Amino acid sequence: MAAPMELYCWAGGWGLPSVDPDCLAVLAYARFTGAPLKVHKITNPWRSPSGTLPALKSTEEGIISDPQQIITHLRKQKFNADYDLSARQTADTLAFVSLLQEKLLPVLIHTFWVDAKNYVEHTRKWYAEAIPFPLNFFLPGRMQKRQVERLRSVCGDVCLESEEELEKELYREARECLTLLSQLLGRQKFFFGDAPASLDAAVFSHLAPLLKAKLPNAKFQQHLKSLPNLCNYCTSILSLYFPWDGGDPPPSAPKAATGNGSDTEEEPHKRRNQVLSVLVGLAAMIGYAFLSGIVSIHKQPVGHRPPRPIALGEEDEEAGA
Repeated sequence: MAAPMELYCWAGGWGLPSVDPDCLAVLAYARFTGAPLKVHKITNPWRSPSGTLPALKSTEEGIISDPQQIITHLRKQKFNADYDLSARQTADTLAFVSLLQEKLLPVLIHTFWVDAKNYVEHTRKWYAEAIPFPLNFFLPGRMQKRQVERLRSVCGDVCLESEEELEKELYREARECLTLLSQLLGRQKFFFGDAPASLDAAVFSHLAPLLKAKLPNAKFQQHLKSLPNLCNYCTSILSLYFPWDGGDPPPSAPKAATGNGSDTEEEPHKRRNQVLSVLVGLAAMIGYAFLSGIVSIHKQPVGHRPPRPIALGEEDEEAGA
């Protein structure tokens, strides 16, 4: 019997099965198709076999880290959410996924990782509390830098120069994108009828964090909440496919037949990763102490030794020299 596929993803929070949009997209697609995954929900990306999240471990292709490649692999394993789509619907899927990446993703990154108030009071706070010590001292900052680079690669350096420019361009286009999605969905249960497809996984993963997070600066969030069909759409997916709070079943509840339960006790090389985490964390704190001046080393000039008390044995040795 072949070993089950294993998915490593960020743990849940805010009433979501995962707080990370990429992980959320893979989890949603797996639930839509019934893919038999053994899910490891973790708060330390270094415990992932690839060092990043999400990551899929399979016997056929080894470790896969890119979310879209993970979904492609699931399709190859006969778990295809788009099997019944027409050629027109397939083309629409490609177009709208591209639209999400170009228009909605930049504002999602800005809302959670660039906006100072949201980052300090919400995003960094959650990750600092979730990530184990001592990694929580520096991993959130490193993740923020990676997200800023991701934003810069999408929209260039110009959009990061002024908040006013972001408001005029990025936020305006993102609001138009949400309005267009609302019109496309209409009163349907899913975007292509009564069954979810890959487009639903993509839209859900972008909208659900924005809807459920308690953001101090909720300017863009308010526009989403003004579109009730999109809000009901996200809530319906959570109740149908992730019926437990945060996506995890309570201890007394049986696990789903697909094996999409949370597991953190059987991570590969757990002891090694824990030791490495502690060593790297200690090195980071020592480096910070030196750089900030908390700890310093003062060299004395040659031939000028400070006076110090000496033991009786040392005095005898110097007297006989």
